[in-house]
Amino acid sequence: MSEEAEKETKKATKKKKTTKKAVAKKTKKTLIIVESPHKAENIGNYLGSKYNVKSSIGHVIDLPKSRMAIQIENNFEPEYITVRGKAKLLKELQKDAKNADLVLLASDPDREGEAIAWHLKNALKEKTDAPIKRVIFQTITPEGVNAGLADPHEINEAMVNAQKGRRVIDRLVGYNLSPLLWKKVKNGLSAGRVQSVALKMICEREDEVDSFIPEEYWTLDADFQKGKSSFTCHLAKYKGKTPEFKSEEEIKNIIEEIKNSECKVTDIKSTEKTVRPKPAFTTSKMQQAAANRLGFNARKTMQIAQQLYQGIQVGKNNVGLITYMRTDSVRIADSALEEVRQWIGKNNPDQLPPEAITYAVGKDAQDAHEAIRPTYVAYTPDDMKEYLTRDQLRLYQIIWERFVSSQMKNAKTVTTTAEITAGEAVFRISSTKLSEKGFYSVIKLLSSKEEVTGSLPSLKVGEVVESKEFHPDQHFTQGPARYTDASIIELLDDTKIGRPSTYASIVSVLIDRYYITRSNKQLVPTQLGRMINKILVEAFPEVINEKFTAEIEAKLDGVAQDQVVWNDMIRDFYSPFKARVDEVEATTESMKGFLDEQTDKVCDKCGKNMVKKLGRFGYFLACSGFPECHNTKSVPLAKCPREGCNGEIVARKTKGRGKEFYGCTNYPECDFISHFKPIDVYCPKCNWFLVEKYDKKNGSYKSCINPDCDYLHSVDEAVAAEAAGEFAAANEADKKNKGQ
Repeated sequence: MSEEAEKETKKATKKKKTTKKAVAKKTKKTLIIVESPHKAENIGNYLGSKYNVKSSIGHVIDLPKSRMAIQIENNFEPEYITVRGKAKLLKELQKDAKNADLVLLASDPDREGEAIAWHLKNALKEKTDAPIKRVIFQTITPEGVNAGLADPHEINEAMVNAQKGRRVIDRLVGYNLSPLLWKKVKNGLSAGRVQSVALKMICEREDEVDSFIPEEYWTLDADFQKGKSSFTCHLAKYKGKTPEFKSEEEIKNIIEEIKNSECKVTDIKSTEKTVRPKPAFTTSKMQQAAANRLGFNARKTMQIAQQLYQGIQVGKNNVGLITYMRTDSVRIADSALEEVRQWIGKNNPDQLPPEAITYAVGKDAQDAHEAIRPTYVAYTPDDMKEYLTRDQLRLYQIIWERFVSSQMKNAKTVTTTAEITAGEAVFRISSTKLSEKGFYSVIKLLSSKEEVTGSLPSLKVGEVVESKEFHPDQHFTQGPARYTDASIIELLDDTKIGRPSTYASIVSVLIDRYYITRSNKQLVPTQLGRMINKILVEAFPEVINEKFTAEIEAKLDGVAQDQVVWNDMIRDFYSPFKARVDEVEATTESMKGFLDEQTDKVCDKCGKNMVKKLGRFGYFLACSGFPECHNTKSVPLAKCPREGCNGEIVARKTKGRGKEFYGCTNYPECDFISHFKPIDVYCPKCNWFLVEKYDKKNGSYKSCINPDCDYLHSVDEAVAAEAAGEFAAANEADKKNKGQ
């Protein structure tokens, strides 16, 4: 080949390569990385072929689980690694970034999402020349996605540092306290900074429940009749005072005194009350409403809200039905206010106020996101019925109703109260009606506080009515209620412990560790939980308390606002904390030997005595011959009440759902079962064991398990006396100790 021909060939080859590069450059796409595969699919459908939408499936880079991984001597810098099982995914994302002309990190719009974006940027920037920016999608709708794409920006380093600070301080607490519990109590236990404070609150409430001694009191209702109308009133005053009757005898004396008295209507009054709508939901308020109205626990609420946010198939389109569900703000976008006012004006014009209603954002709110609201008001709950599961629809309904009602007129109620005097007794009946429906026009799921109640016959002052029958009723004062999902979240929110994004996980972690259980939707500490709480609170009162935890949250907020340096915050905390950990480890005796209790139960496999041990799921019996003998049994809770049976009642679980019930150890010869947990107290009437029951009217109370026995009591007298004695003794001991 001639020299000239060779030059031409090289020139053509070079031109061909240049053309290929140009074509490749033209075909490059914008890479968008979100957290959820479902969200990635929905956004990809909105944007089309010019975008490559991928998912990180949460964190790709994080702290290892096997060690603390905090460089204490190096300003507490964390040692991040690629999450186990995510290396292949990270390589794929790096390859996608290399072939992109722009990388947009669209992880969730909170501190955790900001940290995910930060880690991704660091992992991708060495593999691509493309610019890497942060975008935020407040709603997964075409409008929300386009709004996010229109505002690419840099990662918020202050928010990343706040997440880093939380992660580091939680590591330092957890990875110091948990090994301490392993050494002093039992292997496999764990303790966390925020969860331990929540456990403390639940245990303190349980102590109040245990020490409360109910007192008997009586109330009196009376049936009256006017013409063909009959109605029931309650005794409101006796001899000019609010009645306080401690015995049935007192009530009978009053009935005897007034039964022949003339019954006259002496007063009728009506009062009007204005009821204002509430703002759209924050995370904690949504969780509380879902618990109270729908019976959802916090974890379930957040799972369903995540589904509604990420997108639901509505006809041919995937639509995000609500805004981001982790927020502490009640702020609403102007465009959403305009949309909802248009909807109200069309569908409930009489209930449209002259101007949009604004609600004050709390002074401690981060206000990073709007309140939780439907993305399209026109998508009413009725319209969504065919597209949503039952639980999705129920949660969507209360979110939709809460938002729409928040921009409607006040409601008004009229309460009419009539008083009927018989001798020195004044009976009262009230009825509440809606006089102006206002925002209630769109609310179908009313709470008991919102429902209008009562029925009042037509009465006039001075007219005489006939008394028909008196109904004395025995009650017992109720002690403090155990926390529920709703009330513990309300308390965490009020005391500024944790953040909206963590409330659900706080309760879930305590349940997963078996430190607490749910009983009748109440949160009850287990024996293990109460023991762990006692150890931690006594050893670390400066750390395991509400004030300290709230202060940490406030400092983390300061970090997020770039007002506090995260490592300085950690340094101030760590030195005294570590010194206390070392002191406790050196001076506190191990409790491991005290947890095992010798019993007179004999192992039916080897004949040795059984030992009562504390395990992850409570106490159980294990053979003292372990490891040669592995026999274990449930701890007996009560003697079997069946005549002629010498068995004992133990806890069992159903095969399918694992629901707990209580049955005889002599099964199948004895088929006695109870769905209520026995307590080690026996009925004074028939000697069967008592169980603790719960209902809304009586709260928690003790009842005989014998179906032929009518013993029903809010407290067993013997137990009350014993508890009172122990309580008094403890108080006396306390006084002596304080005196010394």
